[in-house]
Amino acid sequence: MNALTLGLLAALCWGIHDVTVRRVSQNVPLMATLLGVLIVGALFQLSVMTVTNTFTALPRDALIYSILAGFAFTLASAGLYGAFQRGPVRVVSPVIGSFPILAVALASVTGSTITPLQWGAVLAVVGGIAIVATFSGEAEEEYPLLGPTLTLSLLSCFGFFATFALGQEAARLAEELPSIFVTRIASVTVLLIAIFTLKLPIWPGRAALPFIAIMGVLDGIALLCVLSAGSLPSPEYAVVASSIFGLITVILARIFLSETMTYRQWLGCLVTFAAIGYLALSTS
Repeated sequence: MNALTLGLLAALCWGIHDVTVRRVSQNVPLMATLLGVLIVGALFQLSVMTVTNTFTALPRDALIYSILAGFAFTLASAGLYGAFQRGPVRVVSPVIGSFPILAVALASVTGSTITPLQWGAVLAVVGGIAIVATFSGEAEEEYPLLGPTLTLSLLSCFGFFATFALGQEAARLAEELPSIFVTRIASVTVLLIAIFTLKLPIWPGRAALPFIAIMGVLDGIALLCVLSAGSLPSPEYAVVASSIFGLITVILARIFLSETMTYRQWLGCLVTFAAIGYLALSTS
């Protein structure tokens, strides 16, 4: 399985995850929900390691990268949950989904050859997501102030970029599964410290537990896919492909939540998937 395929699988998982977030975020404590998702994701990771018997010690550098990736993932997830809770999606999704530009820019600086057409395809991926989110329909309800929402979205964007860059480097230096497990443990630890420091609720409620379990497994699969690509050729394209999770969220909302889909949104879908297809051919 190549890096781009892993990224697409991650995007599907995160798209379903975000549809579920939109359903539960208005009725349960946000950080308690995120904590539950991170814990379930860690347990999922532990079960994968148990089945594959991949309990190995990490070299010092890989351990440091994995821990830093955990910090970044906590920031990215908290920003995403907070931004989507505030809304609107048409503002939040394009900002968070722009992290592949940073990822490919880093790859070009560190020696990977990125052609002008590949740069164009990366921009088309982000542009397609922006089209779908921008024309998601004018909501009648009032939204909170846009400034804090944009701040949360930018924090999430940079958090995801840092998570993938650090996590893929750790996967390159050591066994993938143990390094990702360390990232999970670090993210849970950071969030627990924040929750207790800020005296936030820690119990999401029994009704939310099935949704948290689903989101945790989906998030676990997605992060595993993207970070595992660190040992494959062109790992940056797993990051690019995973960025379409926002687009998939909108499509799933159209199917399962009966949200409208305009012709311009379908155009955005075609642009995005065409760009992903080009990247798949150009990096195979």
